[in-house]
Amino acid sequence: MIESSNVAKAKTYIKSGNYKKAEYILSHSIATGESEATSYFELGNIYHLKGEIGRAIRSYKKVLELDPSHTDASISLSVLLNDVGQYEEARRIFESTDKRVKQGKSGSLIEDTHINKKFAAKHLELAELYLTYNRFDEALFEIKKSCALDVSNYDLRLKLAKIYAKKGFKGKAIDELTKIKNESPEYLPARNSLGVIYFGGGNVIEAQAEWEKVLSINPNDKEAKTYLDLSKNANEVSLS
Repeated sequence: MIESSNVAKAKTYIKSGNYKKAEYILSHSIATGESEATSYFELGNIYHLKGEIGRAIRSYKKVLELDPSHTDASISLSVLLNDVGQYEEARRIFESTDKRVKQGKSGSLIEDTHINKKFAAKHLELAELYLTYNRFDEALFEIKKSCALDVSNYDLRLKLAKIYAKKGFKGKAIDELTKIKNESPEYLPARNSLGVIYFGGGNVIEAQAEWEKVLSINPNDKEAKTYLDLSKNANEVSLS
C-alpha cells in the first residue's frame, strides 16, 4: 500500500508525541478521501497510545471495512479486544488473520510464529513509546507480552531486563540476563548489561568478569571495553 505524504507527516508527529497535530492531518486526509484505510489505522494507533481504547477499536474496525486484508489493523484490533475481555471476537479476528497470513500470496504455508511475531512487534512498539515518557509499569506490561509471543528474540528479553532494572527489580533483571547468557553465550549485549547491574550493586569483580568475557569473544566490542575502563576509575555506570 502506497503511503501518502500526509500520512508520512502524521507518523512523524506521532513519534514526537504531537498527537493533536497528527490527528488533524489524518482527519483531513480522511475527509478528502486520501489514504483512508492507512489514515484510520494511524488514528487507531494514536487513540491506543492515549488510552482511548473504544475509539481505537472503532478506528481499526473502520480500517478493516475499507481494507479487509489489512493485517496490522487485524492484529491491533485483536490485541485490544483481548485486553478488554472480548475474547471470542478477538479469537475470531486472530484466527481469520492467521489463516490468511498462512496462505500467503503464493498459497504456501507460513509458520504460526509469523503471526505471533506481528503481535510481538505491536506490543514492543507500545512498550517503547511508554518508555519515552518514563511510564515503566505500562512498558513492562507490554514488553512481557511481546517476549511471551517471541521467546527466541533475545533483543526483546534484553529490553525486558533493562525495564526490570529501571523499575528497581535488579534480581529479576539479573535472572533474565543470566538465562539469556546461558541459552546463548555469544549474545554479548546480555553480558554487557549484566556487568552494568553487577557494577551498580558494588560487585566490581563480577562486573569486570562479564566484560572481560565479552572481550575474549569479541576483542572489538567497544561497549565492553568502555565499561571495563570506566570500572577502574569511575564510581558508576548506568544501564541505558
